[in-house]
Amino acid sequence: MADNKFAAYICSGCGIGDVLDVKALEKVAQKEGKMAVVKNHAFLCNSEGVQMIRDDIANDGVTHICIAACSRRAKAEAFSFPEVALSRANLREGVMWVVAQGSDHDEVRQEMAEDYVRMGCAEVKKMKVPAGSPTKAESKRILVVGGGMSGMTAAVAAAETGYDVVLVEKTGALGGYAAKMMKRVPFVGSYAEAQPTGAAELAAKVMANSRITVHLNSTLAETAGSPGRFTAKIAQESGAVVEEAAGAIIQATGFTPYDLNKLPELGGGQANVVDQTGLEAFARAANGGAIKRADGKEVKSVVFVQCAGQRGAGGNGSGKHLEYCSGHCCGTSIKQAMYFKDQNPDIDTVVMYQDLRVPGMGEDFYRSAQQKGVIFTKSKVNGVTGGNSCKVSARDLILDEDVTVDADLVVLATGQVPNAGVNLDEWTAINTVAEGGDEAAKQQRSELESTSVLKLKYRQGPDMPQFKYGFADSHFICFPYETRRTGIYAAGPVRRPMDMYQAQEDATGAALKAIQAVENASAGRAAHPRAWDLSFPQARLEGCTQCKRCTVECPFGAIDEDERRFPVFNESRCRRCGTCMGACPVRVISFENYSVDTVGSQVKAVNVPDEFEEKPRVLILACENDAYPALDMAGVQRLTYSAFVRAIPVRCLGSVNTIWITDALNSGYDGIILMGCKKGDDYQCHFVKGSEMAHYRMSKIGDTLKQMSLEPERVVTHEVAITDHAVVAKIINEYVAQLEALGPSPMKGFG
Repeated sequence: MADNKFAAYICSGCGIGDVLDVKALEKVAQKEGKMAVVKNHAFLCNSEGVQMIRDDIANDGVTHICIAACSRRAKAEAFSFPEVALSRANLREGVMWVVAQGSDHDEVRQEMAEDYVRMGCAEVKKMKVPAGSPTKAESKRILVVGGGMSGMTAAVAAAETGYDVVLVEKTGALGGYAAKMMKRVPFVGSYAEAQPTGAAELAAKVMANSRITVHLNSTLAETAGSPGRFTAKIAQESGAVVEEAAGAIIQATGFTPYDLNKLPELGGGQANVVDQTGLEAFARAANGGAIKRADGKEVKSVVFVQCAGQRGAGGNGSGKHLEYCSGHCCGTSIKQAMYFKDQNPDIDTVVMYQDLRVPGMGEDFYRSAQQKGVIFTKSKVNGVTGGNSCKVSARDLILDEDVTVDADLVVLATGQVPNAGVNLDEWTAINTVAEGGDEAAKQQRSELESTSVLKLKYRQGPDMPQFKYGFADSHFICFPYETRRTGIYAAGPVRRPMDMYQAQEDATGAALKAIQAVENASAGRAAHPRAWDLSFPQARLEGCTQCKRCTVECPFGAIDEDERRFPVFNESRCRRCGTCMGACPVRVISFENYSVDTVGSQVKAVNVPDEFEEKPRVLILACENDAYPALDMAGVQRLTYSAFVRAIPVRCLGSVNTIWITDALNSGYDGIILMGCKKGDDYQCHFVKGSEMAHYRMSKIGDTLKQMSLEPERVVTHEVAITDHAVVAKIINEYVAQLEALGPSPMKGFG
């Protein structure tokens, strides 16, 4: 501490100096914040103000800075001083813009601003400048698993950007599902005709690129390591195992069509009832000529049944099959119907649908099919009988009557089942029993692991986590492609249902994310979303109780255990969310610039009035990704909320340690609001499980409140989206009113 020099800089611009007593704020920073240097500036973020700070760093040895001005989310580029520790006190969005003007509010507004200065000074005193990762990445190669259109597109995109690529394909040829297709749905104008797949041309491009190493007839035998330092053991058909290094991984393993035999109610398994893959095989065999059935008979009439076993009871399924729409099937049926019409306009071609979904320019393709004579009928198919002459029984939803249609061939538009590998929920359940010594469970685990795609050597399991429908998990709103395994990205139909155009676009995005990952790893920085962050978790192992909560609760598999069962932090897998810090019951895990102390000191720095002043204090712990931006936007929109709240941004609600809650309550805070992202299957949490973990932890705090003779209403949790600026203002005002009715905390005066 002797070599550290602390400084506070207070801005009076943007109207701050017009409504706040800046001189009083300076005194708070100097006397209570113990800042060695305290200055104010009329326009701190302009070149003159920034230069003033830079001069103090260069000439006066300032090492720790508190900037009291606008939100930490504003002017980040201007106030970028990477060589020093930096905190921000939010006077503009957090005070001036949310507290109504007028003499009645002058006092509480000034108290609010002074508390934020106290908090900013207290925070920076507990911060250190991150030293960066002690180990640097060793590889910038991209490993692509899967040689279909998604995998080949990702490989070419990465290679043409200047990165070496290793592509692993389990079959003997590139092309994947696209290689089985006659043509594809149009993806360029005029969108009226089906187009060549381009699979062969793309495969040739891959093979000709000197930056791409291709392993055919190969699978992954083991994948270990982390971003920048992955090692993949590739098992070849010959029995040889080749080891390749990679900095990031793209899983583009595609999909398998839903099993036709699981649809007996729609004729699955009967003669002359095929799926779309089966029809593609017939069309390729015909090569532009008459399309024939498996028995050699030329097809003169064909019926396409949409949503076969898809969309639950809402589609042509019983609800026991796939509950989702597979995205491509309607366009594919239109394309296949045109195979027949292009060969012979007299072929009876009927598409039975309940909803026809053709995204993008698909409407033009649909109109083109109509003009060629394809009949589209809105119908609910009730049953299909296969055989030499197939019969389709349906309810015509326009005429509201039952109909039966005869056909030589029935094509069921079945859905996409992702090739995502092992379901980790199933693996975890079996592994728990196997670790207890159960031999049968060990055999089950071995059999399950043999179906793994990535063969990850992670304690959390051999593949990536999956959504409820089996698709490889990625953050579908904020961070597409990014999975719960840092540096490993999902692309194409393994990530979500999609058509070929979307899959190729998806693959390009995944390649760019993989490039970002290897570059961040090479610089020792965090991956998304804190891509600039050089900090990483550290633990005081002498205080560790080996409870393993950090290893279990880490959403990204970033923590392993050594032979003594102490946590081992893999900094390049770490997203810097702090969930491990929130999980630790003995508070031995911290980051250099974010710790139990940096937040705890802010909690304790607030001046909490006694019960006679009738000024409640409410602590808000707000997720920096959604809730805190919503609070800022409330200020931008000039939505007023109570000046009795004090908001502290946290990296994620998952990082909230219960000691902050008990410290705040012991200090006399009247209430605490935790504001985080939406949890559950449709989560919006940038760190996947953070909101869920915080909700679980807070559900256990009731006993603590009872021991302190406090009502359960003293601590509440809310899910907040980044767009909920009006909602957060309403939550705050209603909660403060509720606390005023409840009365002051009985803990006041004991802190």
